[in-house]
Amino acid sequence: MKFFKHVILFSLFIFVPCFAQNGIRDIIKPVNLIAGKTDSLLISDMFYSNNYDLKFKENKQVKVNYNKRTGKVYFKADMNFAGMTLVDFKLAGNTYSFPVRSRVQQKFKFSYKPEKKYNKLTLFGSFNGWDRGNLPMKDENGDGIFETEVALEPGRYEYKFWGDGEEIVDPKNPDKKPNGFGDFNSLFNVANPDVGKLFLHAAGKEINKDESKLSFIYENEKDGNIIEPKNIIALLNNQRIDKKYIKIENDKIEFSIPKSQLKGKTHFRVAVNKNGRSTNIQSIILFDGVPADNNNFTWNDGIIYSLMIDRFNDGDTSLNKPIVHDSLFEKANYMGGDFQGIINKLNDGYFDSLGISTIWISPVYDNPDQAYKESPAPHRWFSGYHGYWPISSFDVEEKFGTIEKLKEIVSTAHKHKIKILLDFVANHVHENHPLVKQHPEWFGKLHLPDGRLNLRLWDEYRLTTWFEPYLPKFNFVGSKEVVDFQTSNAVWWLITTGADGFRQDAVKHMPNEFWRTLTKKIKQEIELPMNVKVYQIGETFGSYELISSYVNNGQLSAQFNFNLYDTALPTFLDSKMSFKALDAEMKKSFLVYGENNLMGNIMDSHDKNRFMAFADGDLELSKWSATEEGWNNPPKVDNPANYNKAKLYYAYMNTIPGLPVIYYGSEFGMTGASDPDNRRMMRFGNDLSKDERKMLEDVRKIVNVRKNHPSLRYGDFLTLRTDENIYAYIRSDMNERILIILNKSENSQQVELQLPEFYKINSASDVVNGEKIKIGKGKLEITIKGIGYKFLLLQ
Repeated sequence: MKFFKHVILFSLFIFVPCFAQNGIRDIIKPVNLIAGKTDSLLISDMFYSNNYDLKFKENKQVKVNYNKRTGKVYFKADMNFAGMTLVDFKLAGNTYSFPVRSRVQQKFKFSYKPEKKYNKLTLFGSFNGWDRGNLPMKDENGDGIFETEVALEPGRYEYKFWGDGEEIVDPKNPDKKPNGFGDFNSLFNVANPDVGKLFLHAAGKEINKDESKLSFIYENEKDGNIIEPKNIIALLNNQRIDKKYIKIENDKIEFSIPKSQLKGKTHFRVAVNKNGRSTNIQSIILFDGVPADNNNFTWNDGIIYSLMIDRFNDGDTSLNKPIVHDSLFEKANYMGGDFQGIINKLNDGYFDSLGISTIWISPVYDNPDQAYKESPAPHRWFSGYHGYWPISSFDVEEKFGTIEKLKEIVSTAHKHKIKILLDFVANHVHENHPLVKQHPEWFGKLHLPDGRLNLRLWDEYRLTTWFEPYLPKFNFVGSKEVVDFQTSNAVWWLITTGADGFRQDAVKHMPNEFWRTLTKKIKQEIELPMNVKVYQIGETFGSYELISSYVNNGQLSAQFNFNLYDTALPTFLDSKMSFKALDAEMKKSFLVYGENNLMGNIMDSHDKNRFMAFADGDLELSKWSATEEGWNNPPKVDNPANYNKAKLYYAYMNTIPGLPVIYYGSEFGMTGASDPDNRRMMRFGNDLSKDERKMLEDVRKIVNVRKNHPSLRYGDFLTLRTDENIYAYIRSDMNERILIILNKSENSQQVELQLPEFYKINSASDVVNGEKIKIGKGKLEITIKGIGYKFLLLQ
């Protein structure tokens, strides 16, 4: 009866009328094209509107065709067009514009001479989402060498050959790395062409009662720094800036924009395009004409703390009722964490002292009171302590508390200016959920036509595979009703609890249309009528193409940046690996997601081995899965000096674009192998060792540096130096410049850096300890201790 009561209320709720929209509120993201190649986007993924009756204007470099019936926009850049242009369209009497970047992509040949005959030979790797079928290799001239060509951007790629079910490492390529599955992947690096520095620098602001002046400096070593009006691409929100507001003097650009055009929140973007090459896009968020600082929250300010409710803090011992089962071990059972435990830590200032602005809490759903056996050998028993086995769409887990306590978490967090993200499980339910019997047609089939179980076939049957036989998978492809139900249920949780957004589970296992439907409802029923921005971050493992296909204005705000993490982890822990690879991966992520993106940057997570297990030598970097180690020989930190490696990673993670995600316990260096060993009970205060308390103290300082300095949340990213030991870069916004220097060598490093002369920097101050450093003629000389870092405010 409780379930049907919610359904009735639910049905009434979802018919709330749409809020009328005035103009386009989304900031339309740049469209990236390959010259001569047609690409398409759904107009609803570009921006939300109640009306898509629009008309594109002709563009000489990019052909645009819009199919109003399907909502698809087709783009094709001229074969020889490289650089950036603005594409214009008219909607409801207004003209809007958005950037389009085009690149002439270089092709690379891969070849393999097999020692035996294969019926089918293909190339697969990180550049095609590890698809074993779409890059066939052929021996065109009969010389026994099979070849194929792939167009690639600058970056670092992993690959293999695939022959009749066999994975083959390239025997002629000595550059390879462990793949975490007991084998290796070959590596292929595509370097950026050496054409000199190209960058558009933030140069300051001047705000008065009538106008806001924003200044920039253009640097182009190849083509010279002189620019003309035709080279400037500038937008305020999604509309071109009138040329009368632009002043050019050699390499300096100044925008003087009347305050009357800058009321409320506005978004200014500018880039320079010259001789087929475009700069970074400078993106400035303004509030009443003043560049964002520490006074107005946007999701760029997000510093996320990820916690598992059951493993965080026991605030109400009367709720402690672990499941009784003779084969269920403690680490797979409930440990007592609850809603009250989170509220207690909010009230005692734990999150405030750590600089946290957002808390992502694990799923709150009611879960079964029985243990279930995991399918993979050795078939251990687990409870639903983690929350990912829902038996109700509306009730919370009684071992955690009540729905009222959940609301109290949100309201208490908001008093501390902290946002709350709920973990929404849309992909599946537990077999005890009433929907399984009420609507069997909403679920897919566990058995495949070939007799196999469609179980954990993550890529082969991406949209239909089940996680476990007792976790029925929704058939979103075959049932529109279940899409409507689950998306409305998500909106219900936001409105009922007052939460601020979602961490979305298993994103790639649901079709894009599911996320479009959900986001449309969130915009219509929450964002527009309440004038708020809901943040949604997803979890997807795969290629840039796959992950980014869900990140746009019509679907998710962001995803976790696993591609960047996969490069960062070995970079920080392998002394021989240069920071050049990480910097190249960073620039690639900027191209895909933007310089000021909202992607989540991680050090570890509930699905990853903990960083300290690698840093302290308990796990090899090749150990992607370390489940047995977690059960039989759980890691422990033996060498406290290795905490410095984690601090160094925190210094990196908190000073790059994107949102840092701190997994509970990692702030003091908790170690752990794979699930469930990486989900140990949280410890506080006197339960921490002296070295753990020291790490917590230092991590608090690091995180608060990000919280207190807007350039680390909104600024551009200028690389100064990358080598095997040092990574140095500057983050600049309209308020400040901060230089970050990371040293991963165990030895102190004497670092000399030449800062851009036009910055006119005379001194630097350490934002942690206040130490002053003199700088002459833009040259900085400083010693960075082994496995150390510096944050320097340039003045």
